[in-house]
Amino acid sequence: MTDLIPNAVRDGVRQAAHRLDAATPAHRDRAVDALRAGAVLGVVLGHWLVTALVADGRTLHTASPLQHMPWLAPVSWLFQTLAVFFLVGGQVATRGHASARARGVPYHRWLRGRLARLFKPVTAVLTLWTTVTVVLLLAGTDLATTRTLVKLALSPLWFLLVFAALTAATPLLARLHPLWPLAVVLHVDVARFGLGGPAWLGWINLAAGWLVPYTLGAAWTRGELEHRRSGWILLVAGTAATAALVARAGYPASMVGVPGAGISNLDPPTLAAVTFGLAQCGLALLLRERLRGAMRRPVAWAAVALVNLSAMTVFLWHQTALMATTATALLLGRLPGLHTVPDGLGWVAARLAWLPVLAGALTVCWAAFRSWERGGGRRGRWPRGARESRAYRPTADKAVKGARHV
Repeated sequence: MTDLIPNAVRDGVRQAAHRLDAATPAHRDRAVDALRAGAVLGVVLGHWLVTALVADGRTLHTASPLQHMPWLAPVSWLFQTLAVFFLVGGQVATRGHASARARGVPYHRWLRGRLARLFKPVTAVLTLWTTVTVVLLLAGTDLATTRTLVKLALSPLWFLLVFAALTAATPLLARLHPLWPLAVVLHVDVARFGLGGPAWLGWINLAAGWLVPYTLGAAWTRGELEHRRSGWILLVAGTAATAALVARAGYPASMVGVPGAGISNLDPPTLAAVTFGLAQCGLALLLRERLRGAMRRPVAWAAVALVNLSAMTVFLWHQTALMATTATALLLGRLPGLHTVPDGLGWVAARLAWLPVLAGALTVCWAAFRSWERGGGRRGRWPRGARESRAYRPTADKAVKGARHV
């Protein structure tokens, strides 16, 4: 009897996956969805691996293994995948806007649909964390601990603001060459680091830096990046430029922020972060055909489709899942990999062991709040104009329900 249950589950999953695969339009570029899902999951894993909440008496403060083990910087190269997300975002937005114009859909309706998909899940995050903050303060929680938790929980929102601004400007950016924002980033860094300019200049790069991969996505839509040569040029040139900037110009090797470091490549983006993003975009373009082949497998495509359906929920709640796990486990004492200083490989091994628990906590958050991504907490309502993933939403929902009842 026990042998029949796994077989039944596997058969149910396969059937659901085949239904989803059959319902997906033939013209859909599944590589785009695979890249977006990979970028989101890369950010989640990256945060879980390099963010530590250290318990010091009654206070929690953030730390990073990259502070104590800087030779682990290559880990940040694997999981700092925001450039790929902006690449895909630029491609989807410019293609979607062109399609909307061809159908006679007004700009404001198209934009409302795009932004609704981004910001409706934010309502749940802000509501919960406003309540949590009030409860923590009333309970006498240390102010530094409260500030640390709230900052981590809301840190993903900066990304949404930048992405929303670029999305709104899509009609103006659709023909912009990526070299223009790249030149802005270069000049800002020269003024900031080479000429001793004010630190606030760096924040110009918060828009210009992410505009580079976004406009690469627009070039993808225009058909200018179809040849593999484009991917190789971006990969080789971006890698060489990043290596030179780190080795010769004093840029940090880590592509994420490190607490206590004098310079962060990400906050705000530096030229090294942008050239590294170019290399990532080049690799993503080179992987398109392989991904399209892999996504022809129904089970693989179903997994990618389901991640995309809840991409914003996963992105917004992964830090909350980390903090909920850390706070709950603190009742058992200071546990390695969660509450201890990340100063050795023992901490790394312990954190890797905690990843399934963090994934379970994120799954709970997903189950509780995914309906907000589907229409502001009301099931079955989809914002008008948000067309880029509606093609498989209804069938995906039915497939998930069918798999659950196996």
